[in-house]
Amino acid sequence: MRKLLAILAALVSVSLTGCGYNTLQSNDEQIKSSWSEVVNQYQRRADLIPNLVNTVKGFAAQEKDVLLGVTNARARVGSIQVTPEVLDNPETFAKFQAAQGELSGALSRLLVVSENYPQLKSDANFRDLQAQLEGTENRIAVARNRYIKAVQEYNVTVRSFPSNLTAMAFGYKTKPNFTVDNEKEISSAPKVDFGTAAPKPR
Repeated sequence: MRKLLAILAALVSVSLTGCGYNTLQSNDEQIKSSWSEVVNQYQRRADLIPNLVNTVKGFAAQEKDVLLGVTNARARVGSIQVTPEVLDNPETFAKFQAAQGELSGALSRLLVVSENYPQLKSDANFRDLQAQLEGTENRIAVARNRYIKAVQEYNVTVRSFPSNLTAMAFGYKTKPNFTVDNEKEISSAPKVDFGTAAPKPR
């Protein structure tokens, strides 16, 4: 009886391996890991924003529209519940993607405005925050690229024969990915050239 069970177990194992089940499992775990890193880096960026806004406000309080834009964009990002279930909901994923894109745009505008304030540019705290932000944006780009590749591999497995039959049987579906337009927008880290002369504020 034990031998029969062992043989059945071996056959099931070979069958699952041949039909792509193990590959689906591995790819799915890779996506979850990659997604966690994306979320972690986005959170790192969000955590920098309050100090950045307060620092800019200390030198350029009159730029309230730009400051408010960054604050509101950060709030919209924070209002989206980022759980693993997001990866199975294209609509929520698109909202998350759009909110992060809006925040990237708002941060870029804030850093461009800072060019008009020499005292702000020379402030050590601001320079440190800007350096941290740029480093974080670079880490976001790396994390996103890893996630994109992981999703591509997973989706190919889900769609390819015979693993697509296994995917249907176990409820595996394709997962949403970052769009090309959004990738171009977000993958470029906001930069400020501290080496150029800036006009004095009016």
